[in-house]
Amino acid sequence: MEEESASRRRYTEQEKAEAMRLARELGIRPAARKLGIPNGTVSRWLKRAGESEPVAKALEPPSPSAKAPRVAKSYTPSHRAQVLEHAAKHGVTAASREHGVSRWTIYEWRRKVRLAAEGKGESPTSGPPPSDLEAQRDREILEIWRKHPGLGPSQVKNQLRRQGVKVSVNTVRRVMEEAGYRPPKIKRQPHDKTFESTRPNQMWHLDFVHRYINRAPTFTLILLDDYSRFVVGHGVDDAERADLVVRTFEAAVERHGKPESVLHDKGAAFWAWRGISRFTKLLTELGVDQVVAEAKETNGKLEVFNANLQKELFDRHRFYDVGEMRRRLKSHLHFYNHRRTHHALGGLLVPADRHYGRVEEVLARIEAGGAGEDDPLRGRPLELFKVVSVDGRPEVWLMGQRLLPST
Repeated sequence: MEEESASRRRYTEQEKAEAMRLARELGIRPAARKLGIPNGTVSRWLKRAGESEPVAKALEPPSPSAKAPRVAKSYTPSHRAQVLEHAAKHGVTAASREHGVSRWTIYEWRRKVRLAAEGKGESPTSGPPPSDLEAQRDREILEIWRKHPGLGPSQVKNQLRRQGVKVSVNTVRRVMEEAGYRPPKIKRQPHDKTFESTRPNQMWHLDFVHRYINRAPTFTLILLDDYSRFVVGHGVDDAERADLVVRTFEAAVERHGKPESVLHDKGAAFWAWRGISRFTKLLTELGVDQVVAEAKETNGKLEVFNANLQKELFDRHRFYDVGEMRRRLKSHLHFYNHRRTHHALGGLLVPADRHYGRVEEVLARIEAGGAGEDDPLRGRPLELFKVVSVDGRPEVWLMGQRLLPST
C-alpha cells in the first residue's frame, strides 16, 4: 500500500507490559508520551486486558497547549484534488501535515476515486462548489414558500425533507426572512386535554368555515378524519343548511365508508334543540354515534384546520366569485391530503399516508434518502370489495365496512 503501512512499528510483549504498568501509575497520556507510543494504542492494550482507563488520567492537569474541540471540516472538490495530488507526490503523511487533513480521510478519498473510476459511485474530486449548493438550496426553499405562502419555516423544512432534502429550520427561516417573510403573531391558549382515534373512520369531525366572497356570504363544510387528519369531504353553500350536511356526508360515506362516530358543535345544520334533526336521523339509520361538543376546544382539531385554511387559502387569494373559490378550495384540499406535511403526524407524513395505511413504507423511503412522493396514491389499487372466511364463516366487506353478517 504505502511506505508508512509497510514500516508500521511492532511492539514486543515486554514493551506492552511496561506501557500498561506506567499507564496504571501515571495515566495514559504521560505513559504514552514517555515511551513514544500513541495514546490510542496504550488505551487499546488496557481494554484488551480488561482494565478501564486509569484514574490517574482524570487527575492529570490539563496541558497548557490543549486545543479546543475539533469541528468537522468541509472540503471543496478542488481542495480534495489538491490534497490527493500532494499525497501522490510526497506521501499521505506529508499531505496530511501540509493540508491539515487526517490520513484516514485521504485514504477514504483515494478509495472513492478508485471506485468512481470503476463506475461505482461519485468521485470526491468532482461536483459543484458549496456556494452553488447553497444557492440551489435557497432556490428550493423559496420555490416551496412562494408556491404555498401560508406555510411557515418548519413546514417548509418538512416539505423539503419529504422530498429528500435535509436542511435546518433555522436556515429555512433565515432564507425566508431575507426574502420578506414575517412570522405571524399568534396567541396560543394552553391546554392539556387531548384525544386521538386509533384507526381511520373511528371518528369524523364536522364544522363550517364562514367567509365573505365579494360581500356574498359562503359557508364551507369540512369533514375531517380524527386519526389521519384526512379531509374526507367538503361542500360550499350560502348558509348553514342541513341539505348540504346530509348530501356531503352521504358522498363521503360512499367514497370512504361510514365512520363509527361523528363530532360536531350545536349548529342548527347538525343538531335540533327540539325534536330530531335530519342529520341525526341519517346517523341513526346508518348506525353512527353522534357526539355533540359542548365547548369549541372539544372539536379542536377541526378548529385548527379551519384556522390554517383561512391562513393558507382565504387570506392569500382574492376570489372574484364563488365558482373560483370552489375550484381553488378543491385544489388546496387535494394538496393538503396528499402533499402537505402535518406536525401532528410527526412532521414528515401527510394525511393520506395514515388514511391509506402506508406510514411504514413512506418513512422507510425517506430514511433511505428517497422522496416520499415517488409512489402517488392515484396509481395504487385500493381494495373496495372482499369476501373472507373467519372461523369457517363467510364475511362480505365493502369500503372497509362489514356487510354480512351484519354487525
